Amino acid sequence: MQVRPAEGYAGDVSPQLAYQWFLSGEAVLVDVRSDAEREWVGFVPGAVPLAWKQWPGMAMNPDFDEALKTAVPAGKKVVLLCRSGVRSIAAAKRATEALGLQAYNILEGFEGDPNGQAHRNLQGGWRFRGLPWRQK
Repeated sequence: MQVRPAEGYAGDVSPQLAYQWFLSGEAVLVDVRSDAEREWVGFVPGAVPLAWKQWPGMAMNPDFDEALKTAVPAGKKVVLLCRSGVRSIAAAKRATEALGLQAYNILEGFEGDPNGQAHRNLQGGWRFRGLPWRQK
């Protein structure tokens, strides 16, 4: 469970390391998936729900910067979670560049990559790793 270096943000971390940091209070966990994704697919209890882009149309959230700045106290890391670990990279870069935060992308995301049959949750991701999550 090590940090993988990345360009433009602090690095990539496994779901397990992100959870460890979150539990210890070392980092704030921010779920950047859309409200619809969290509502229908599930969410991580205690994570800050802050969409990077919103459905429909996946338009940028104009309030992202201000809300993220408010959610992450000075001196804390932020770990960013999306469906597969792609949008969270963009959000980590933005958090680093615009806000100067120590931002990390959570590898594999909430659902992981699709397998050979295009199904998620079967090879990686927050849920697959057995980390806490819920559905409404």
